[in-house]
Amino acid sequence: MIREELISRSPFRILERSSHGGVGKGNVGLITARKGVGKTACLVHLATDQLFQGKHVIHVSFSPDTSHIISWYEDIFEEIAMRYKLENAMTIHDDLVRHRIILNFKQDGISASQVKKSLLSIINGAQFHADIIVVDGYDFTKSNPGEFSLFKQLAEELQVELWFSATLRREERSFNDAGIPTVLETFMPHVATMIMLDPQDDYIHLTLVKDHDAAPNRDLHLKLDPQILLIADGV
Repeated sequence: MIREELISRSPFRILERSSHGGVGKGNVGLITARKGVGKTACLVHLATDQLFQGKHVIHVSFSPDTSHIISWYEDIFEEIAMRYKLENAMTIHDDLVRHRIILNFKQDGISASQVKKSLLSIINGAQFHADIIVVDGYDFTKSNPGEFSLFKQLAEELQVELWFSATLRREERSFNDAGIPTVLETFMPHVATMIMLDPQDDYIHLTLVKDHDAAPNRDLHLKLDPQILLIADGV
């Protein structure tokens, strides 16, 4: 019952109901906000949500150090286990870890085609059939739509959901009429769904900026607990 409650309280259930079924297999989703708001934590929660459903996750990090990624997984799991008094917590924890792979690449030293080749090798060669791939630390200012299109091709080829985070630096916080950050406009043909995170005093607010080809900029009326990124009590 605890797993079912956790899954039902995930903001991604609301996203799936409020949008065209969420991102969907073969598509790319994007979580964006300024630095320090919780994009990586949101990706980790998304991955944890899938792990609790028995699915397989590959987490790709372009950050210099992945220790903080592992810490996020551990911290979010520990907080969930404590708040929900999770029985057999360590058994569940170990099972989730077996369904997860964390990879680290240096963006300046590897091309998108090489990343794609590495992922295909792991999935096809090692027989690790990922259901979702999440990517943090990717610097869109060092990429271009042609490079990024290879990730969309990867999602289609593997029929997985592929989620990225994108940091908006102070000087990059300008938006077009649809609410898309102008620095990301040229990447939008390859992105199905975009979510904007907006930190408030004691919660994180979500706005659905892009939803496939539907009308953009929709308030999801979601308040997330900033510690575990589940729906905040009272919402």
